[in-house]
Amino acid sequence: MHTFTIRELRERSGELSREAEQGRLALVTRHGQPLFVSVPFTEALLEAGVNAALAVELFKSGAMTTARAAKLARMSLPQFLAHLSAQNIPVSDYDPAELAQELDAFDAVQ
Repeated sequence: MHTFTIRELRERSGELSREAEQGRLALVTRHGQPLFVSVPFTEALLEAGVNAALAVELFKSGAMTTARAAKLARMSLPQFLAHLSAQNIPVSDYDPAELAQELDAFDAVQ
C-alpha cells in the first residue's frame, strides 16, 4: 500500500490514479496520521462488496491480520479464509527455508 501526505496529493495525483488503476489501495496522511484510504473501484469490489474487498486488500498489503480482516468483511474467520482461498490468495507468507526450519523444530520436539 502506497502512502501519500495530504500535501503531496496536489503534485502526485497522477501517481494516486495509477495506484487505483492497478487495483492497489493508497493511504493518505495528515501530520503523520492516517486520514483516509483510497479504494480502487474494481470488479472485486462490486462482486464481494466494499467491506469484503477492502478487507482482502488490507490483508494482502499486510495492514491487517486475517482475524481483523474477517471482522471488517463481516465474516467468520473460516468464511474469510475460504474467501481468500477462492481468490487464490495465500494466508501465510512463510519463506521456504523458514518453513523447513519450523517443521524440523516441530519434528525434533516429537
